[in-house]
Amino acid sequence: MRLCGNYVERVGGFRRFVCSLSFRVAPCATRNLLFDVVQISQSLRSFEMTIQYAWEEEIHMTSKKNITLGIVLFLLVVGGTYLFRFYRQPLGEPLALPTVTATRTRPTRTSLPVGNEAILNASTETPQATATSTPQPLCGASQPVMNVLAIGSDARGDHYLYGLADIIRLVRVDFVNARVTVLEIPRDLWVDIPEISDHYGITQGKMNQAYLYGNKGLGYYDGPGEGPGLLARTLDLNLGARPDHYLAVNMKTFENIVDAVGGIDVYLPYEVSLRSAEHPDWLHIEEGQHHFDGKTALWVARIRQYNVFTRAENQNIVLCALRKKVLSPAVVPAIPELIATFKRNVQTDLSPEQINQLACLATQMNGSSVVFASFPIELFKNAKQFDPQLKDTTSVLEADRDILRDYIRRFQLGLWPDPSLIITTTPSPGAADAAFSCED
Repeated sequence: MRLCGNYVERVGGFRRFVCSLSFRVAPCATRNLLFDVVQISQSLRSFEMTIQYAWEEEIHMTSKKNITLGIVLFLLVVGGTYLFRFYRQPLGEPLALPTVTATRTRPTRTSLPVGNEAILNASTETPQATATSTPQPLCGASQPVMNVLAIGSDARGDHYLYGLADIIRLVRVDFVNARVTVLEIPRDLWVDIPEISDHYGITQGKMNQAYLYGNKGLGYYDGPGEGPGLLARTLDLNLGARPDHYLAVNMKTFENIVDAVGGIDVYLPYEVSLRSAEHPDWLHIEEGQHHFDGKTALWVARIRQYNVFTRAENQNIVLCALRKKVLSPAVVPAIPELIATFKRNVQTDLSPEQINQLACLATQMNGSSVVFASFPIELFKNAKQFDPQLKDTTSVLEADRDILRDYIRRFQLGLWPDPSLIITTTPSPGAADAAFSCED
């Protein structure tokens, strides 16, 4: 019994089991059984420790995996949020036009040129919404209409520090009806220029000078948007134009864009020439079909052969040809690459998202949906004004600003040019102010 009792003390937890067995079996059998029980106990303990270690290891590995997965998800969320914010981030400083605080008076009919009375006779009320569902803007646009101030700078370098606004256009983009209307603003129009009177006492100038004075090169303007910002404020002050965004392209970038798409095919309805008796060798292009590289396209767009209005018409012809080439089957697949290449070479507050929306809309439009308009030529008269910057007199255009303001009001509402008309006018020097649309 002592063997049992002594051994029992050593095996501890098996006290009752072992002692009860010692009463029923022989001493040797008891001893063997005790060793077997001890081995089983040790094996169970080893198995238990193995299971516990494996469980702890699994918990540790799972924890590491969860931490790693959490880090990856965090990086994806943060990176995705950053990319999404960048995608919607304007590429330049917004215009931030001042809030309209006063309603300006409507012009009297007595000052309106003959043949244009219908412009002011039409209702000034905004069309009322109907009970039918409102169509949603195409291409994921957040607003049904976007007004863009488009500028062609005559800066010859690859910069936007200096340069006059050689081309000024108000572009109304209708994302609901897939329609774009483009209105030319005469660059030589004499206007009031705000917010720079503390520099050389400048309060007036040509419309195109507002862009020059606003850019960083001269340092005259401290407000938002640089040159486009001051030009937008000048348009708002004098004509009531309220662009949402701006896009400026200098001459070098324009040439590079035309060359990047392989040139453009242009039909000129009239000859374009600078030849004279004194300069018989100067550039001359006959009426008809032509293929232009970037340099020639720029030359045609800038030539002032007859007057500023035919010059604007040449520009519209070139822009139509460029639109047609960009939307050709050979170039459409390269549009995203073209945007990525040139978006840093332009001056704009559009975001990458908005640029892609405009490109998307362009692929869903036909030529007749792109309409170019100009003010009636008879609204303007040639005059001379003293330019304090040049300290000399300069040739300018003058007009009744209230009449121009009403045209622009109707333009921004989408009421002029009449959207119900199908415009097929062919450009010609004799009717440079007639609206016309691009051809497919």
